[in-house]
Amino acid sequence: MIPNVCNDYGAGDGDGLRFDGYPLTAAKGGTGVLVRQFEVGDFNIFSYLVADEEAKEALFIDPSADIDLLLQEAALHDLKVKYVVNTHHHIDHVMGNREMVARTGAKIVIHKDDAAWMLHVEPAMLRMFRAEPSPPADVTVGDGDLVRVGGVALQVIHTPGHTPGGMCLYLEARLDQPGMVFTGDTLFVGSCGRTDFPGGDYEELEKSVRTRLYTLPQDTIVFPGHNYAPRPTSTIEDERLTNAVFHG
Repeated sequence: MIPNVCNDYGAGDGDGLRFDGYPLTAAKGGTGVLVRQFEVGDFNIFSYLVADEEAKEALFIDPSADIDLLLQEAALHDLKVKYVVNTHHHIDHVMGNREMVARTGAKIVIHKDDAAWMLHVEPAMLRMFRAEPSPPADVTVGDGDLVRVGGVALQVIHTPGHTPGGMCLYLEARLDQPGMVFTGDTLFVGSCGRTDFPGGDYEELEKSVRTRLYTLPQDTIVFPGHNYAPRPTSTIEDERLTNAVFHG
């Protein structure tokens, strides 16, 4: 198991990004972009609510557990959940799909190279995670595609290595506010996802991180797929300089 280490990171106050622990709220330039970060379940998984508050449309990234909690937050803002977006096919990230879809009617979105993998989960894995298998994807995406809720667009960045269809979701900077990237298990705070599972490839993962993520604007905020570090977020610059696996 790769050790997880973290450098110190903090976000600012005022009208921009506000960090007060969990959940995290990002209000960007008066455009009504809402971001909430939740640690859910028993496996330190981060799930995210991303919404256009003006259009009242939302999506969840990897809503793997504690569906009541997630939907309470959506209801608090009177949001319609349009999509469940999975960063990759592993059961700990997709095991909440069935309940979320049943309760909201949301469509499941995953990278095209992970769609088939999501439907073939060993029974032993389901038992270990006390999980239900995910329904099939409604929408498959590729590199550069956009997933939209209202006026908020998340750009798909294909980052294979942890899984063949692993992907990150990038929200561009607006006005004086930094961009955001939701990295799933491609990049953690201070570490990265494992590559010893079927379909994993260390060299592919390193290429993905160095050429697809570290080339983003350096102040981009990193929102990882697990809470494996003392702080729940980082920046691209911090990870490029200090990540224990992919630094320098």
